[in-house]
Amino acid sequence: MQPLAERLRPQHLNELIGQEHLSGEGSILQLALTHGKIPSMILWGPPGVGKTTLANIISHTLSIPFFTLSAISSGVKEVREIIEKAKSLEAAILFIDEIHRFNKSQQDALLGAVEKGTITLIGATTENPSFEVNAALLSRCHVFVLKPLGEQGMKMLLHTAITQDEALNKFQIEIQEFEALINISGGDARKLLNLLELVVDTCFNQSPIVITNELVFTCAQKRIALYDKSGEQHYDIISAFIKSMRGSDPNAAVYWLARMIEGGEDVTFIARRMLIFASEDIGNANPNALLMANSTFDAVAKIGYPESRIILSQCAMYLATCVKSNASYMAIEDALHMVKQKGDLPVPLHLRNGVSSMMKNMGYGKNYQYDHHSEMNFAGQEFLPDAISNTTFYHPGQNAREEEIRKFLKIRWKEKYGY
Repeated sequence: MQPLAERLRPQHLNELIGQEHLSGEGSILQLALTHGKIPSMILWGPPGVGKTTLANIISHTLSIPFFTLSAISSGVKEVREIIEKAKSLEAAILFIDEIHRFNKSQQDALLGAVEKGTITLIGATTENPSFEVNAALLSRCHVFVLKPLGEQGMKMLLHTAITQDEALNKFQIEIQEFEALINISGGDARKLLNLLELVVDTCFNQSPIVITNELVFTCAQKRIALYDKSGEQHYDIISAFIKSMRGSDPNAAVYWLARMIEGGEDVTFIARRMLIFASEDIGNANPNALLMANSTFDAVAKIGYPESRIILSQCAMYLATCVKSNASYMAIEDALHMVKQKGDLPVPLHLRNGVSSMMKNMGYGKNYQYDHHSEMNFAGQEFLPDAISNTTFYHPGQNAREEEIRKFLKIRWKEKYGY
């Protein structure tokens, strides 16, 4: 017999639980299905929230050829074979599960067919598509975000299971307590139904089957601290960890670190995020933070668990208790914004390298002042393009180290940059 989650998979949009923003009356997807034509799309959400189910519902509703690939086991060859088949059809849908596992060349193989309408692409991913789907393909798709099931949705799903499933409705099942089922499942419908089925299978000779928290924990064998490395918890917990360090709270930081360690998170992922944090949130307020984070990254990559937990903790405590500054981060963000706004401004001639006589005749390098020939090794020449001269990108933070930097800049640039 099929697993309970597969037996209960909805066939129609109005049967989908927990994604009302997509399935509700007047939603974009509901209207598209009503008109019989859907856009190419990326379905983004944690495991067990209905991405594959939604793709199946679309296929069932539209009744057009539907091809399925898994990015784990398929590549460009399989994609091209399906595109060739689709060329002879009026319309075709290609569903690619875990599309984030396709590399750039594999994703590029889809571009032409999606743009021409040869196929309508439905990609499913647990990863942020902004990072994992290349921009060209992403621009041709709508991104629909699927959310973990809330408590009410999970209770509805449990009620549906025990009353409508042909196997479970043969038993007299009473759910006295929901907390364990809901907390262990963590918004994952598949995990919830698998757990319910496990409990019923364990107690099949009892009548009635009374489901309590203790029974659920016994059947699950241990109290599970939810941490899904491939889903939303992965991002939520690392976010809490980073924000705790940014807020100079070592106690919260080490708690969220422990959650990741207990969940088996990749040590290099944690160390990499601390390495970014050291520059983004501490920067020149304490340049040693970057050195500490880089040493941590190198160390944990060599050692692994369980010993690396100590090194990760030491670094996290150091970063959490450092003076903070995001001045370097804001400087590059402001500079990037200026580049996008002003375009490719020409490099001033005096800063160009006149490596040939022709270049020198054109003025390349003319009037450049070699700073080491000036007092305090500072000539005070203009380095920005004329169109944005005097623009200040770097504003030193309010901390002892950067106050020294501010004084250094003010002495040299006086009021040019407003220091």
